[in-house]
Amino acid sequence: MSVVVIGLNHRTVPLELLERMIVSEERLPKALHDLTSRPNIGEAVVLSTCNRTEIYAVAERFHGAYEDVRDFLSDLAHLPAEAFADHLYSFYDDVTARHLFAVAAGIDSAVLGESEILGQVRVACERAQSEGTARAGLNLLFRHALEVGKRARTETSIARHTTSVSQAAVMMARERLGSFEGRRVLLIGAGDMGAGMADALAHGGTAQVAVTNRTLDRAVAVAARINARAVSLAEVPELLAEVDLVLSSTGSAQPLVTRDDVDTAFARRRGRPLLCIDMAVPRDIDPGVGSIDGVTLLDIDDLRAFAARGVVGRQREVAEVREIIDEEVIRYADAAHARTMSPLLGELHARAEEIRSAEVQRHSAKLRNVGDRERAAIDALTKGIVAKLLHEPTVRLKDVAGTPRGERLAEALRDLFELEP
Repeated sequence: MSVVVIGLNHRTVPLELLERMIVSEERLPKALHDLTSRPNIGEAVVLSTCNRTEIYAVAERFHGAYEDVRDFLSDLAHLPAEAFADHLYSFYDDVTARHLFAVAAGIDSAVLGESEILGQVRVACERAQSEGTARAGLNLLFRHALEVGKRARTETSIARHTTSVSQAAVMMARERLGSFEGRRVLLIGAGDMGAGMADALAHGGTAQVAVTNRTLDRAVAVAARINARAVSLAEVPELLAEVDLVLSSTGSAQPLVTRDDVDTAFARRRGRPLLCIDMAVPRDIDPGVGSIDGVTLLDIDDLRAFAARGVVGRQREVAEVREIIDEEVIRYADAAHARTMSPLLGELHARAEEIRSAEVQRHSAKLRNVGDRERAAIDALTKGIVAKLLHEPTVRLKDVAGTPRGERLAEALRDLFELEP
């Protein structure tokens, strides 16, 4: 079996296609069980963010698993496979680990070194664990990935600059507007990204911020922490006539701001321009809004271009992170290979204990007059002999796990001790 990843991200597909591949929080449990019900997938984790949708799986057969994931994505997006198959990337075993480690470290993100992805990797694994679709194979991979993400941010300067997508979005808005002083801002969305944008705004000298969300209680909580006001979604069309900046980042499957909303608002704006930055995938703001005179509409693609300018000159930091990834891939491979030997070694030790116990029992009649203390000593002695005999074979098998020699020794061990294949 192999550990594989099959997916697409901001580098391989246009936004119009990526947003159709997003697995929402509500759909995630069904998606996980759908994947593991397919014939070639034993375990599954779905990592779906504004930048990527990736399926990590323990695969019975690589090509079979690829087809299973491709068909799953086809069902998810209601698209024929040929509409997106050329955009998919796929890796297995050590290359899967290298890819996920780069993702967790933030060097595969649109915003280099961003911190939000590490939490998203953690949550993806935890959700799969709670649904029972991530077990020993993927738990090992994701545990290592989280360690890599922490090492990268602790031991290098990769996170010293812009550290989140939400912070980058606010920086992009400030660059466009020149200053936040005296500006009125509408923040749509009070999840992790919305809260991050609120915090960034609070340090930017903004005069007035209104926060709205599909769940008003969350808008109230975010507004309170930055001394803003919470409003209902029903008030958005009215506010569009007043604000200078709209920042949006909900998980809605449908646009929350339509072209009609903005057209109506512009009749009352007296020619004042409006900047809209939509960080949601799928998008919260109808793309048609961008064609209205006086409106500038930016989305996640524009953020990537903005963030890319900051990557120049930071290649030394990336190189340092890749050195950590190289080390951790080796450590992960050693652990994964050793784990493949664990069932065989467990069977070997169980078989040895079975033989030892049978021999002690066979001689029990001769030990009839031996006291409990002596019996315990005999038991400890025979266990010690077995342990010493098995120690060297156990160490050598672990050392060569995952190699052709390891496979030969494992097969010989099964034959010699009549162990299950």
